[in-house]
Parts: sequence; C-alpha cells; structure tokens
Amino acid sequence: MGRPAPCALLLAAVLLLAGPRAGAPRPRVTANFACRVRADSALLRPRCHQKEQDGAALSPPALALSTARLCQGSRDCQPCVRVRLALHTAGLGSVCGLQLDFLVLGSNRGSWLKVWRRHPEAAGSLWQVQFDCFPVESGRRVLVSLGTVPDRGLSLNQSHLVPAEPAGPEFSYAWHPEARAIEVSVPEGRALTVRLCHQLALECEELSTPFPRQVPVSGGHSIVLPYEFLLPCLCIEASYLHRDSLRTKRCPFQAQPAAYGSELWASMQFHDYSASSEANMVMVLSARCPLHPTATLCWKQSDTGACLSVPNSTAMESNQAYTVEKVDVHPLLCFKFSFGNSSHVECPHRPDTAWNVSVSVRFLQLLLHVTSTVPASFSAALCRRQGSRCEPEAPVYTVTSPESFGPRELTLLLPLQVLGGCVLVWRSDVQFARKQLLCPDVARKRFGLLALGLALALGLLGTVLLMNYRSLQKLATAPRGRRPILLVYSPDSEEHKILVCALADVLRSALGCDVRLDLWEAGSVGRLGALPWLYVQRELVAREQGTVLLLWSQGSTRLYQLWRGAAAGSSGSPDPHDLFGAAMSCLQSELQLGGGAGQLGDWALAYFGELCSRRDVPPALCLLPCYRLPRELPGLARLLQGSARPPAWLRPSTLLHRLLMAEKRKCLQGRVELCRLQQPKGAPLARLPARQVGPSPCAPPARPTSQRPSCT
Repeated sequence: MGRPAPCALLLAAVLLLAGPRAGAPRPRVTANFACRVRADSALLRPRCHQKEQDGAALSPPALALSTARLCQGSRDCQPCVRVRLALHTAGLGSVCGLQLDFLVLGSNRGSWLKVWRRHPEAAGSLWQVQFDCFPVESGRRVLVSLGTVPDRGLSLNQSHLVPAEPAGPEFSYAWHPEARAIEVSVPEGRALTVRLCHQLALECEELSTPFPRQVPVSGGHSIVLPYEFLLPCLCIEASYLHRDSLRTKRCPFQAQPAAYGSELWASMQFHDYSASSEANMVMVLSARCPLHPTATLCWKQSDTGACLSVPNSTAMESNQAYTVEKVDVHPLLCFKFSFGNSSHVECPHRPDTAWNVSVSVRFLQLLLHVTSTVPASFSAALCRRQGSRCEPEAPVYTVTSPESFGPRELTLLLPLQVLGGCVLVWRSDVQFARKQLLCPDVARKRFGLLALGLALALGLLGTVLLMNYRSLQKLATAPRGRRPILLVYSPDSEEHKILVCALADVLRSALGCDVRLDLWEAGSVGRLGALPWLYVQRELVAREQGTVLLLWSQGSTRLYQLWRGAAAGSSGSPDPHDLFGAAMSCLQSELQLGGGAGQLGDWALAYFGELCSRRDVPPALCLLPCYRLPRELPGLARLLQGSARPPAWLRPSTLLHRLLMAEKRKCLQGRVELCRLQQPKGAPLARLPARQVGPSPCAPPARPTSQRPSCT
C-alpha cells in the first residue's frame, strides 16, 4: 500500500467530503490509539474515538462477537452485532491497519470495515478495537473475519447468531368515518404508547399539530385518535413505555377505496411555476404520502365546466415536479392528475394570458387585432358552427410578431364569406394551444341595410327586365366561365399589402374571379417554393386564358430597376426567391418570344392613383393594358371578365352595368379608406377620389387567345 502517511491523508479527504445522512444511526469505533476508519457504502461512516475499553480486556489474539441494538435517539432501534478484537502485531512486520469482513448467511449481504492508526510511528504493537456495530435482522447468523492491511497472513474468523426478537405489542382498532377518528383498544396487561403517523419511505412521520402525537394508554382501555385526512399511508403505531421498545405498526387504509378519493387530493399542495414567456407549464406537488400520480393536460370549456383531455400531453415528472413544454399557457388549460381510479384537475394560478384578440367587421371583412406580450405566431381560420363544434376551414391565415420588447400589436384580415360565420384564432408556434372561437354578430347589425339593398336591387332588376327582356335574355344565356387571375405585386409595406388584399377580395367576391394570390396560398408557396409556385400559376393562366395582373407602385419601380441591373450583370442582385423579380423574368421572356403587345394579351397592369402615377410605369411596360384604380376599375373588370362593351342601343343594360361597376368601385374605395384609417400618422396614403370611368390610353387592342410560352 506504500507509505502510511499518504494513506492517512487520502482517508482524511474522503471523510471530510462524505458526511453522514441526516437522522440515521451512525456506527462507532473505539480503540486504544488515535485511529481513522473507512467503510463501504452499506455502513454509514463510523466515528472513531481513542478510549480504553471497559470491562475485562481480551487476551490477544482474540475476536469476540455479541448482540447489541443500534438506535436513532430513543426509537427506531434495530439489532446489530458488536465486534471486539485484540491483536499483537510485533511479529507480523509493518501493519498499516486492520480489516473486518462481514457476511450475513441466508441473504449473502456483505460489508467491510478498515481501521488505521492516525500516527503509524507511535510505539506499541497492541491493537484493541471495539466496533458498535454491524446491523443485521433478528434470527440471522453473521460470519466475521479479521485480517491485516497489508495482508500478513493473519486470519481470525468467528460466527454469531442474532436471536429472534419477541413479537411487538398487541392492539385492536375501529374506524369511525363519521367522526373522522380511529379508536385504538389496548388489551389487559402492560400499558402502551399509541400514535397515528404517515408512512413515508423509511419512517412513519407524526401528524402535525393540533393532532396528538404519542398518547399512553393503560391495559384494558381505549383511546380515540382524530385524523385530518383519510390517506392510504395513514398508520397506527404502538410500543411499550420503556426505551428501545419493540413497535407494532398497521396501515389499514392502503386497500381502502375511500382513502383515494377527494381527501387524497385535498391533502396535497400544488405550486404553480408556469411561465408564458418560456411557453411551458410546471406544477410542483407536495404530498403527505409518497405517491407519484400521472399528469396530463386538459381543456376546460368554462370555469365550472368539465375538463377535456388533450391527447399525447403526458407531463414529465421529476421529484414530484410535473413539466409540459411548448404550451400556450392559459387559465383554462389545466393539469389533470390521476392515481388509481381517482383524478384531480388543477389549473394555473395566474389568471392572465400572454395574448388577447378582438374582432370587428369592416366592409364584409373580419379584422382581427392580436395583442401579445411575447414573440409568437398566431393563426386564424374561418369556421361554421355545427352544434357545439366549429371545425376550421382552409385557408389558414398566419401572422408572426417580431422580436421586440413590450406588447406587440398584430392585424389579420379575413374575408367574410357567410353571414353568421365564426373564426378560430390560436397560437401556432407551440404544440399545445387553445383555439379561441369568435363569432361577430354580423347578421343583426347588417340585416336592415341588407334588406333595403336587396329591395332596391330587386326593383331595379325588375325595371330593366321589363324594358329590355330580349337583350338581357341573350346576355344571360351567353357562355361564361371563371378565368384565373394571378396577382403580382411588390411587397412595399403593410398598407400596400392591405390594398392588394382588398382588390383581390373585390375581384373574387364581387366579380366571381378565380384569384391566385401568394398571401392566400401561403401553404402552397411554403410547400412548393416561391418560384415553382409562380411557374405553376403562370402555366394555369396561359392554359385557362386567364390574366396576370401587375399591381404597380413606387416600390415596384425600384425593384424593377434592381432587376434590370441584375439582368444586365451589375452589382445589384435581386433576391432569387422574389416573386416580383421572377414575374419580370417571365414577362421579358414572353416579350422577346412574342415580339410585341399583340402576343401579351394575358398580361395587364394596374396601379393605385394616390400611391404612384403613370410616370412611374417603365416605358417597356406601356405595351400592357394599364388601369388607374379606382377610377378605371370598370374597364379592368371588363378586361378580366373577357366581355366586350355592350352595344350603344342597349341603354337599360348599359345603365345596369354602370351601376354595378360603380357599386364595385365604392366597395374597393371603402376598403382603401379602411386601410387609410389603419395607417400610422404621416404615411403618404391619402383618400382615393372617385372620378370618371374610362380605359387607359396606354391600353392596347383586345387581347388574343394564343398559347403563352413557358418561363421556366
């Protein structure tokens, strides 16, 4: 083993780092010299003292075993084996220490203990050591062997039988549930001390104040012990009055179903550590019984309603702390704890939420205002109620808040397709989120206006039918179809996007056009990619004889110049995933292949008159039909619908057509007015005036129906 001094230093470091477990009985070693002790993990670190042994000394070499009791204070005693030894090491050479090896027959449980001299150079070769003591069950035989460190060939062996202890005290009990008490009866004979306790892993913990702890009961008498909660770990313990007495413990409610009811959950304390900023739910459980219930998430329809389980939402448990990650923390999103056939719902203790949403109706559109205190993504979808359920319908609209401090305000525009419809809003960047259902009362607010408008429309339609029945019959029987319209724009600002969405909604809802817009097909754009999606839509427009409508702005002029520079090989390189740049590439390739405006019948250009002027349109694009909005909206509508101007003699039909176009122009102008109200102060968007209707002088003749070449 080397020199003794390093051995002692190493042992001292180990003893300083490893402290005894609190509240557990510790073995003890006494010797006739200054000593140090080391033991395996089965024995708590013994303490070593220098002390002359009491009683008659042993004649060396000797190894003596006897039965003793190892106690913690005045209770929880257990039998153990005491070891005494005496040994002369003069004829054994240099001895660093002694080693005791223990083996319990029947269970094959083993352990070892080593004792060193603190000062190896001290004179004297007599080793006298007493070890109190090695714990063992009653009725077991223990083998003990003595050797030297290092091994000098010495071996002393002894065995000892620990006698079986007599049975503990006897008692009987009766449970009185109506009185919430247990009556304990002691038979004739010796007096006992009885108590109620909660059985934990290693000990039985006394009930808290004001419930009695230990009560002496004379033989032939009984006592009633009240309890606070009926729990499966509630036990009755009895012992004799003297110290180190045997104890008898009974736990009668472990198989009692009533012990696993509401009182089990009432005895627990729930500590909520959920955090909306971290998107997780944490609930820490403090229980009187060492139980480990399972926990899942559930939704409550109301504060007093039932809680519906969320699939695949089992919480992770560690030291009775239950955690679920990626959760939109909400007061009605709760933990559901289950143990056996009993369950308990515990909701977050904080009533506030990380975000709120409100809805308003403007010009047959749903305007959602989302306020969030954390950076997050939110989705919304229209739905129609069917009983108590409302299933979302495609498409799904999504908006993401930026990474910034303080509350964030977001806006979502949804088309109102059906009166009486609802909208579902939820946080979409987490795994578990509650969908909020909003149902604006559109029908009651708009019913009067709709009825009046319907009556006027029916009266006007009847007049027109009477004045020119045969001409309107020809128009009604003419073949019509929904041609696709692909909207291409430059993403200048949120105001421009709102105008684009408003125009797209007018074309779809008022004119019945099949509008293709990347903002409405975010799922397809994300799945296919920006350029493949554009090429697919361009081929569809060419095949179905539709129209590619360029919505021009001052930002479009800047992006067009950057695109021209990139195409010419300059240093400015546009984004290769930009839909606007890809559309310009398609247009240029078709100009080169077609050789003039006569081959570009499915391209058109429009701009909002108060955002830019006709001078902002590049000369190369003046070959396209050009319309100023909202002044020239009727002409654009005729182009998109593919219908020629009605003959001049059809005066009633012309009047009806102009009235309908004026109504559509007002609808668009109303949407632009809504966007202007939402715009921050100082922005350039102004009120759009309504002017005369007429086509653009830059528009070419009627477009042909020839097939367009591919731009891929």
